[in-house]
Amino acid sequence: RILAPIALVVNNIDELCANDPSCLAYVTDAFGSPKLLQLAILADFFKHGFDGDGDDGGSCIDGRLTSAWNWCSRLAKKPYYNFFSMAGFVGFDGSYKDD
Repeated sequence: RILAPIALVVNNIDELCANDPSCLAYVTDAFGSPKLLQLAILADFFKHGFDGDGDDGGSCIDGRLTSAWNWCSRLAKKPYYNFFSMAGFVGFDGSYKDD
């Protein structure tokens, strides 16, 4: 539920940019290139999705899962959230528009 939407968006960045010049312009202006956008998304997730900010003194696994959930809940505030929306992302509840 967490990784699938992220992987779908990251995997579709090149295709979306290749098929839509305005999308490519947006990505280039905001991130430098589609590759840099992919790296920004993945680096942010792997840096903050497992950083332990959800640790409540319980098991390590619980803290990491809570960290990943916290990252997901903050996605709308990320600089690349608009691209998630353009790619069809609607949430981490299992719903994902894959046209």
